[in-house]
Formats: sequence, structure tokens, C-alpha cells
Amino acid sequence: MNTIRSIAAGLTIAALALLPGCGASKTVERVDPNAAIDLSGEWNDTDSRLVADEMINDLLARPWFPEFKAASSGRPPVVIVGTVRNRTDEHIQTTAFIRNLERDLINSGKVEFVANKEERQEVREERADQQENATDETVKRFKQETGADFMLSGDITSIVDREEGAQVRYYQVNLQLLNLETNRKVWLGEKKIKKFISRSGAKF
Repeated sequence: MNTIRSIAAGLTIAALALLPGCGASKTVERVDPNAAIDLSGEWNDTDSRLVADEMINDLLARPWFPEFKAASSGRPPVVIVGTVRNRTDEHIQTTAFIRNLERDLINSGKVEFVANKEERQEVREERADQQENATDETVKRFKQETGADFMLSGDITSIVDREEGAQVRYYQVNLQLLNLETNRKVWLGEKKIKKFISRSGAKF
């Protein structure tokens, strides 16, 4: 009888141990989307936003911009953002970084902006569908796209140095602006970020 009671008590304890979050509390707090919050020390939304802002400001302040406008009778350059490669040891959502670059370029009012390769394909499919289904007054014609003058592309690299409970994460973002007709690199931009992360009583 005592054996049966012991087995029953053991099963009860095991079942309680399996209950998720037993006794734990969770708090959710809404914060400013622009607030700089670093939890892991890895690349985050603040890095993405600040790097994009700084690099686009530098891009538009360089000689290639007034030189192009002078050579094109004042017409603003047309820019497209190409690939930004993640060459770090962590998962970085480069799509968000590219969107930040696109936003800053468009909102500057200094350049015109065209769709990237994936977006163009979707638009072309819609244009092809219109040829069969839209009215003559609203159908959009083929071969009326605006060609880009320049392409912005680059990569993100990192170096991580660890020792006991401390870590230094170094990021370097390199971007380049290429003239699509001549392949000339008209601007090279570089932004560096270094973070020191310490964790008391723990190892990385």
C-alpha cells in the first residue's frame, strides 16, 4: 500500500513539474519604437536605423550628386537599392536595413527611386494582366519604365572577441554607389559600430 502511495505521489510531482510557467509571471510594456534598447548586444533595429540615416546623409553630401545634376541639366539621379549581404556570424534581417536605406533616399527629396528586381517582376505581371483585362483608357503600356542611373549595394561584416564574461562585437557596414552605365564607383561609404557586453557571473 505504501508503495502505491509513493508511486502516486511521485507521478503527481512529475505532472506539476511539467506544467508550463508554473509560478512565473510575465510583464509586457509598450515602449517608443525609436528607443535604443540593447538586450543581447547583437545587431538590432536601432543599429539598422542609425546606420542607414548616417550613410544616406553622407551619400547625398558627396561630389557625385552635384556633378550628376550639372551633367543632366538639373535632373535628379534615379537610384535603385541592390543586394546588401550579411557576412556576419549572426542572423541579420537585411531586408529591414534595405528598407531603411530606401526610406531615407526617397524622403530626402533629392533623388528619384525605382523598384527593385522582385518588385519590378510583380509590377510587370500586373501590367501584362492589364493588356487583357483593363480598359483602353486605363491600361498601362509596356516599355515605359524609368531606368536607374545608380545602384546602391554592399555588405555587413562583424568580428567578435570573447573572454570569460565579456564580449566585444564589432560591425562594419560598407556600401557603394555604382554608375549603371559605366560601372564607375562614385561613392564608397563605411560605418563602424563597436559594442562591449559584460555579463556578471556568466560565460559567453
